[in-house]
Amino acid sequence: MDTPPATLVIERNGGASWRSRALGAGVGAMVRRRANRTKSRTGVPAAFGPDDLRRLAAMDRIAGYVRPPRGTHVKRVRLEGFDAEWVHGPGVGADRDQRVMLYFHGGAWVTCGLNTHRRLISWISAAAGVPALSVDYRMVPAVPFEAEVEDCLTSYEWLLGRGVRPENIVVAGDSAGGYMSFAMPLLARERDLPLPGAIVALSPMLDMDLTSKLEHENTRLDPTAPMEVLGLLVEFLLPGADLADPRISPIQADLRGLPPTLICASSTEILYSDAERMAHRLAAAGVPCTLKVWDRQLHVFQALGPLLPESRAAIAELGAFVKDTFARTATGSGPLPSAAQTL
Repeated sequence: MDTPPATLVIERNGGASWRSRALGAGVGAMVRRRANRTKSRTGVPAAFGPDDLRRLAAMDRIAGYVRPPRGTHVKRVRLEGFDAEWVHGPGVGADRDQRVMLYFHGGAWVTCGLNTHRRLISWISAAAGVPALSVDYRMVPAVPFEAEVEDCLTSYEWLLGRGVRPENIVVAGDSAGGYMSFAMPLLARERDLPLPGAIVALSPMLDMDLTSKLEHENTRLDPTAPMEVLGLLVEFLLPGADLADPRISPIQADLRGLPPTLICASSTEILYSDAERMAHRLAAAGVPCTLKVWDRQLHVFQALGPLLPESRAAIAELGAFVKDTFARTATGSGPLPSAAQTL
């Protein structure tokens, strides 16, 4: 029996603020200058060699000197082979056994960690009113690519083992972590585990085959011009792999049965292509989905928090989605109604 299509809501937030436009122009100019300097020396864009990986690894250590928002409470947790930490945003209570977020950080599968994402996760936790378990999953080259999602699944199983009900867990992540927010539930389903209550993905990369992204107009519009770097990244992470394999590219998976999903992306970033295609595929598979499109923002602009009106608004909307998810769980009303609808 075919699964009936589900609700797809597409909300476009137009009119980028002058602050975000200025920031995007500045970041774009800086990235282009760095890329041009590298090409002038080597003739090719920067690759993922040992020196590059050491510099990327230093990002999380340096971020450790940045204080989280006032009122944030953090508790480190040791899981099987890797660390995690509870992040309670300002005003969020101490209860960790009822409703929680499970957050997977971005960083291109090779960098970032607990320190780089603590502020963002604190803001999201405060907006949602629940604590978040931030996962420091092991990354390439320390482990193979496929081991990263295994660590994410381990963290989910750890929450279930504590007695947290699956419908009271919202899985979230940004960029590579947005990839994990789909890859982990798909792996959980393969292992016959119950699925979480909802998925949130901020600017996710979901198709490791770059063809559709190369064909998209955002190859010209993204201020950071990331296509060359993405090509090198995929070659580094997945040499010789079948990029159409659903275990590698979640956008190719059977998505039926996944929980209600919120996807956020910038209108001009190169990963908008993945976000838009995934939203339509989810709805076609019967999964209620909301796609939030923000006008001319940087990749994962939510990390800028109070600096931009768009990031403040996006974090507030994310928190509202999580609260609505848990309200539906509490009342037993279930997910959004099934009906083909695009706004």
